[in-house]
Amino acid sequence: MKLTLLGGGGFRVPLMVRTLLEDSSEQRVRALTLWDSNHVRLRTMERIVRAMVESVPHAPSVRVATDLRDAVRGADFVFSAIRVGGTDGRAEDERIAHACGVLGQETTGFGGLSYALRGIPVARTIAEAIRDEAPNAYLINFTNPAGIITEVSSEILGDHVIGICDSPVGLARHALTALEEAGEVERGMSARIFETGGPVHIDYLGLNHLGWVHRILVDGRDVLPTVLERAELIESFEEGKLFGSSWVQHIGALPNEYLHYYYYAREARLADDRAEATRGIFLASQQAEFYREAATLDGHAAFEAWNRTREEREETYMATNREAAGGIEREAADIESGGYDRVALAVMKALAFDATTELIVNTPNRGRIPSLPDDAVVEAPCRIDANGATPLDVTPLSGHQLALVTEVKNAERTVIAASREGSAALAVEAFFAHPLVDGVGVARELFAKAKESFPEDLAYLR
Repeated sequence: MKLTLLGGGGFRVPLMVRTLLEDSSEQRVRALTLWDSNHVRLRTMERIVRAMVESVPHAPSVRVATDLRDAVRGADFVFSAIRVGGTDGRAEDERIAHACGVLGQETTGFGGLSYALRGIPVARTIAEAIRDEAPNAYLINFTNPAGIITEVSSEILGDHVIGICDSPVGLARHALTALEEAGEVERGMSARIFETGGPVHIDYLGLNHLGWVHRILVDGRDVLPTVLERAELIESFEEGKLFGSSWVQHIGALPNEYLHYYYYAREARLADDRAEATRGIFLASQQAEFYREAATLDGHAAFEAWNRTREEREETYMATNREAAGGIEREAADIESGGYDRVALAVMKALAFDATTELIVNTPNRGRIPSLPDDAVVEAPCRIDANGATPLDVTPLSGHQLALVTEVKNAERTVIAASREGSAALAVEAFFAHPLVDGVGVARELFAKAKESFPEDLAYLR
């Protein structure tokens, strides 16, 4: 397999490379191309990656490209993890949100929609390049906001786009680990989520960063009721602590961690206001320092610096939300994510070698949420094989779940329309339509500040 990684200078690149190096099978990735618009960061990551692969006999060949079309030409898979505006752009989105009195977060509310307005034109350029230079390739999208970017890319590449996220799998893994510790399921089940034809199946439905686990099947038995009936089990893992056992029991499902911004919107915003720095500001500073240090180091030393920085990054993830929930400390099991790198590799192997697997991914709705159009991208389990991603049966959304998903998807599709038409008025409407933005006046203020902060990226909106 030939894999092109877009955002090849990004901080998380070594995570993907590490997973590729763990695979010594005949079905492994044999050629890796790194591309990034930031050539300085790209060269830093090139040194780290070459240090990682040099002593691994089955490692893929590594190539660096600075031209997008050259990078994707002939690829079997293109993995996109770009960030238009960088971490500085994320920090600026958060500053704007706070100045206007609304939630500041990378993918949720104003922050996600502003990020999308910058990213959608680039996503279209990437999809067009893949269509022209690698027409048989699949695009595996990890670029946020993942649901929006996947939907835009699908307009050009059709079913050859699959969006991935690690938070649904991470949520299910945390619940299964709690059940293992309690002796309710066999040990090791939490590690078998990716197993082809394995015993674990997750019933999950929603949008990217806005969904619920309704069932966790282990050997055909739903073990989620065991979690829900025991408050101590719910509050033994991070997501349960965030929401509290009483609310989780009330809704009868496990909410994705990002739903904390909706269920506890006031508390989350106040915690952000009290923080010394927003998450975006922290990451912008942290990564700037890492890249400055790494620029002076050889590949091996730079990798060690990266690992130290990564550990600090994981420990501070969603820190203000944990503060809003009463000061929750992260434990080792909480820090382990769903493994987006493993999800990506599993998707690629299933598509390339017909190694059927079942994963939670972002694909067109096709009736799973009746209130949404068929082409609206949702997040749900699919069977993935050589024929692509086939939706699996899921528990329907109801009540507030359905209402919230419908409202947020309307905001997402309006921001896509704003970008397609170059319409400032539709951008304001998209901001207003989001449930975390409280009025037209605020929406107009947010848009005006975004235009001022990102004059080049948003010049197309008139």
